[in-house]
Amino acid sequence: MIMERIKQKNLGIDKDWLQLISGLMWTGVGLYLISLAVGWIFTPGLSPLWIYWAPGCLLALAIYQFGFTGLAKKNSLRIENLPDEKPSIFAFQEVKSYLIIVFMIGLGISLRRFTPIPKPLLGILYLGIGGGIGLSSSIYYIYLWEKYREKTTTGN
Repeated sequence: MIMERIKQKNLGIDKDWLQLISGLMWTGVGLYLISLAVGWIFTPGLSPLWIYWAPGCLLALAIYQFGFTGLAKKNSLRIENLPDEKPSIFAFQEVKSYLIIVFMIGLGISLRRFTPIPKPLLGILYLGIGGGIGLSSSIYYIYLWEKYREKTTTGN
């Protein structure tokens, strides 16, 4: 019903814009999580700081390599293979991904407000997840760059 209304309103956009929106969303979420982590880790009186930021950075690299990169590649390919030439602006994520996003937001709010875990330790997790998401957003930008280069070299 909602998708029918969206199609009636003609909110369709080019697939390249969906790729860009996905990349920007992933970058924005990654930066937001990193900013929270930095605020918790780099607090006065907390030392040595590397005990917190180093594991977070290593976790970010692991999550990038083994987790979110595969999801970003799969989503980028899904966008490219959408049957509509101008799909809905909301098609930058699958419907089930929106449900996962709502769950993750709820989990994040719960962790920040109700957990007994000290914020600097929670910062390691947020730095890892935020860094992994932020780094994985490069998949969308690389896709767009390669498509742009292909168009300029072939003259299309």
